[in-house]
Amino acid sequence: MKKFDIPEHYNSPIIGKVKAKRKLEDPRKQDFSPTSIDFGNVTFIISRHFGFCYGVENAIEKSYKAINENPDKKIYLLSQMIHNPTVNHDLLEQGVQFIQDTEGNQLIAWDDVHSEDIVIIPAFGTTVETQKILEDKGIDVQSYNTTCPFVEKVWNRSTKLGSDDHTIIIHGKHKHEETKATFSHSKETAPSLIVKDLKETKILGDFIAGKISSEDLLAAFDGKVSANFNPDIHLDRIGVVNQTTMLAMETQEIADYLKNCMLAKYGEADLKAHFADTRDTLCYATNDNQSATLALLDQKADLAIVVGGYNSSNTSHLVELLEDQFTTYFIKDQSEIKGENEIHTFDIHQKNIIEHSTFLPHKDHTTIIITSGASCPDVSIDEVIQKILGLKKAPKSMSDIDL
Repeated sequence: MKKFDIPEHYNSPIIGKVKAKRKLEDPRKQDFSPTSIDFGNVTFIISRHFGFCYGVENAIEKSYKAINENPDKKIYLLSQMIHNPTVNHDLLEQGVQFIQDTEGNQLIAWDDVHSEDIVIIPAFGTTVETQKILEDKGIDVQSYNTTCPFVEKVWNRSTKLGSDDHTIIIHGKHKHEETKATFSHSKETAPSLIVKDLKETKILGDFIAGKISSEDLLAAFDGKVSANFNPDIHLDRIGVVNQTTMLAMETQEIADYLKNCMLAKYGEADLKAHFADTRDTLCYATNDNQSATLALLDQKADLAIVVGGYNSSNTSHLVELLEDQFTTYFIKDQSEIKGENEIHTFDIHQKNIIEHSTFLPHKDHTTIIITSGASCPDVSIDEVIQKILGLKKAPKSMSDIDL
């Protein structure tokens, strides 16, 4: 796999050693078991896969290339490069300006963006409509286009489904930049509809089974269907794709559910004419991170920590997997750890920060699971580990550890 040129300060001494050892032992990534490091009175169980993926490293490399190659030009990002506060802060510090926020609200007016300016397209990609605005202004949209190739793969799959007269069902969060981009591209060639989860998908199932009217369905999916969407016509032949950072098991559950709906309505003989049995379109990093997180569930631990941006979809799904079994803290970085007894953690359900006054257990030995999403730099994990080692006054440091 390509080696990217990313800033050295994103790397870390602890995680670098762990990843180098695992890569040597398991180059084909077939072993999803974690790595345990005992520092004397605290053990960290480190997930097999986490941290910057191919798409993120590609985006960071191109962003810094844009900065270095254009010292005298205004440099814009359409929105956040990735959903990680450390990386986005670094880019802002370099003078890069964001044109929109993550909700699509305008931060800089289009009239203030000119043909000689540099515009970076983030890893999530962008909509057909936004790309046309840039092209109409004469802005180069290719040199610093950091759209993840796995996102483009979803767009290509949607185009193929559309060319075969399928309606595209997108499993994703309709306000997420990637899903908005995928929806924008898919509706160019096919009727498209976004479902967030199985609960929403079951509304489709009710319509397919004749239990609700087309009016009821359109009301339920207001703002989540393409123009002139006609359920009576467009839910006769369907295929499923997804936002690349969703839960793999949930996408499969949605696809299986819709397949069974079509099977019940049309029978086995005609199933292929009504349902495209597509392969899952999650990116490799999402699959690897989720598989490695599932392997963590076999461990015994006092607590789990997930590090990453609070608006990161792939990171929040790791929290979902862990929180049913472990007391799980979701933090953006080490600054959320205020002391041995206090931590500020993000609640993915209530969407707010919660202060916990009981954090590290008072016992002779504490075992902590730790992982992060695909947009989190390794140094953030390293800093969390180092801070906890300091709070616990661990008798061993990394220099004492023989991996």
